[in-house]
Amino acid sequence: MKKYLLLIIFLTGSHLLALAVPVTGTVKDNKGNLLPFASVIVKGGILGTTANNEGKYVLNLPAGSYILQCMHVGYKMMEKEVTVLQQPLQIDFTLLLQELTLQEIVIGDGVEDPAYEIIRQAIKKRSFYKNQVNAFQCQVYIKGQLRLQDYPATIFGQKVDFADGDTGKNKMIYLSETIATYSFQKPEKEKVEVTSTRVSGQAEGFGFGSPRYVTFYDNNIQISNALNPRGFISPIAENALNFYRYQFMGSFTENGRLINHIKVTPKRSYEPLFSGYINIVEEEWRIHSVDLMLTKRSQMELADTLRIEHLYVPVSKDVWMIHSQVVYPAVKMFGFDAKGSFVTVYSDYTLDPEFDKKFFSNIILAYDTGSNKKPRAYWDTVRPVPLLDDELMDYLKKDSLEIVRRDPRYLDSVDRRKNRFTPAGILIFGQTFNRQSKKSSFSYPPLIEITNFNTVEGFNINLGPTYARNFTENRSVSITPTVRYGFTNRHLNADVATQYTFGKWRMNSIALAGGKKVFQINNNNPVKPIVNSYNTLLFGSNYLKIYEAAFAEILYTRGVGEGTTIKANISYQDRMPLENTDDTYWGKAKNITRRTPNYPVELVSENFQRHQALVAAFTVSYRPGTKYIQLPERKINLGSKYPMFTVSFAKGINGLLGSDVDYDRWKFSVKDDINVKLAGMFDYNISVGGFFNNRRLEIPDYQHFNGNRMLVATEYLNSFQLAPYYARSTTERLYATLNIEHHFNGFLTNKIPFIKTLNLHLIGGANAFVVNKNNYYYEAFGGIENILKILRIDYVWGFGNQGFQTSAVRIGFRGGFGGN
Repeated sequence: MKKYLLLIIFLTGSHLLALAVPVTGTVKDNKGNLLPFASVIVKGGILGTTANNEGKYVLNLPAGSYILQCMHVGYKMMEKEVTVLQQPLQIDFTLLLQELTLQEIVIGDGVEDPAYEIIRQAIKKRSFYKNQVNAFQCQVYIKGQLRLQDYPATIFGQKVDFADGDTGKNKMIYLSETIATYSFQKPEKEKVEVTSTRVSGQAEGFGFGSPRYVTFYDNNIQISNALNPRGFISPIAENALNFYRYQFMGSFTENGRLINHIKVTPKRSYEPLFSGYINIVEEEWRIHSVDLMLTKRSQMELADTLRIEHLYVPVSKDVWMIHSQVVYPAVKMFGFDAKGSFVTVYSDYTLDPEFDKKFFSNIILAYDTGSNKKPRAYWDTVRPVPLLDDELMDYLKKDSLEIVRRDPRYLDSVDRRKNRFTPAGILIFGQTFNRQSKKSSFSYPPLIEITNFNTVEGFNINLGPTYARNFTENRSVSITPTVRYGFTNRHLNADVATQYTFGKWRMNSIALAGGKKVFQINNNNPVKPIVNSYNTLLFGSNYLKIYEAAFAEILYTRGVGEGTTIKANISYQDRMPLENTDDTYWGKAKNITRRTPNYPVELVSENFQRHQALVAAFTVSYRPGTKYIQLPERKINLGSKYPMFTVSFAKGINGLLGSDVDYDRWKFSVKDDINVKLAGMFDYNISVGGFFNNRRLEIPDYQHFNGNRMLVATEYLNSFQLAPYYARSTTERLYATLNIEHHFNGFLTNKIPFIKTLNLHLIGGANAFVVNKNNYYYEAFGGIENILKILRIDYVWGFGNQGFQTSAVRIGFRGGFGGN
């Protein structure tokens, strides 16, 4: 019975599909120029489409009589009556430039440009239109494409090769399509259900599937954190009159409504502001359409320009919604010159639908099973925006190439060509060699990381290549054998670490490690070996304190709920002390302070004795409100607007396997980054912890605070830039730490001449830890970041107990929006 029912459904669906007749055509201006992304809609209905880059459109309609309206921002709307029968129709449109009626206006002597009053009225109605609809649902089609116009032959010493056999400078580097259902409910519930998606050259790829509903009724337009986390101020924001100049360019009539054409200009450069045009409906004071631009002078990162076109259409008597959104990015970076377009067509609006209570969840973007496996014939019937000839060829060429790429012989030949040693890879960057036919890779670190110097081992090598293999999308394994040799103390250490990752919806892992290894006394590794080498050889100070241990460790990580992760590990170390053996010095100063022994002289007067330590630890991390993208085989964590809460507990187990330690250590932390939009980004990390039991501890088991005594900054939200490494380590019952910093992201500096043209950003903050009145440390800092996009320089003031006081410069590798 079931198979007959399926057959009936299939035949009925096919019959209904056959009833839809394609209406096609081309949209041009009166000079014969093609008008890309013009909108063609059925008057008084919810059906519509958008033309492609060449002005060609397709609109499938059932038999009947219709009035088609063709619109393009800046052009006069045209209507045509059509009767759809059984044969396809071709209906072309020729649009005229919008004829603006501009009454004679004398501005000056106290007479204000009428644009300002129009904008004031639009600002008054902004909140009403933003909140007019409590909920809606619509169908969405997204097509994104990015084309290279030029690119360099090499970058960072590596040959630029797209592996497509095409050496031309002009090429399509990205092309995707997505069809989805977008649902919204106030105040901020969203859900996107992707029914079909494709990416050129990726047989089972997932295309750009997030139809971000950007609305200029928001005060702050959040397009992308990568472009500017501060967002951009809408031309009709509550405080827009403080930022923009407006000029009334005239008005035009459309469907009996008078539309005001307003030119928008920023009052000041290097503010997060748009320039261009906004059209406002007279008396209703709603947005009709926008054509706005962002540039580098808008404090935009990554892209050089970004143009946005919006066209609103009525979907009911009183409600207008966005019908089409087109974003044109242009990027020039490192010799690459690329331009593109991302068109989103919103159609079939349903206002105030009834959603099930469980409809909205932490899954905000879900791809249906099989959504990335639709055949070419399917796309030819559902695509509302026709493809260009070169887009069709791109799909055909890259899909054919993808089939060839699956041949192991082809993959091996490509790998042989790419897997070659390069000087830059050997010395600076390291390299990864892939074997695509086996889904495996082999990588090694660069020489500058492998070779170091310290006073214990002298010059040493620490070689740790990694072999990795993916079995499926959800299962992989990696193995890293490491060999370390000190040329002065002649110690050879070797260990191996392996990790197996698995899990369908949440990524779980088991990691095993064992052997003989060199550890820092603070196992958090606050001292970077490469920086310490430079500091020791040229300035005489050796801050790296290390010991050897025969060890074994197992770590299990598992996602147990939405936003919740647990980690459990147990480790065993047979710890052996090490002493200084090398006093090599390359600096010019004659009187060098004698290098300190290889133990924390601030804590103890002699090195620890050999001992054993068996430690079990458990950690739970929880971030409420975590959002996810759900793919057919896995989930992707998108983070949350709420903080991350973490609780950890470590137990030093006495007696078992000869373990000498006996302690119970705990810690609770809260951290988050808060986007305060125009005012910047505020980051914090707060923790409290201590020891319930400290009956027997060795120096590596202390609570160490990650200090820093070298020029290069350490991890900003988990260290103290001027604090000694071990002077304030503790075994007390309670301590607290605080790390806060505020990234102004151009706020304030965009008003300083010259500085604003360099797009430098201010940063300020403070760090502190407190154990008791006899053990505390505070520091404050201020600085500049986004230097050459990656550098950050801070000046830090530090204060502590016993009269400790210092100040110094710290240099870090961090952009305005990046991490360490």
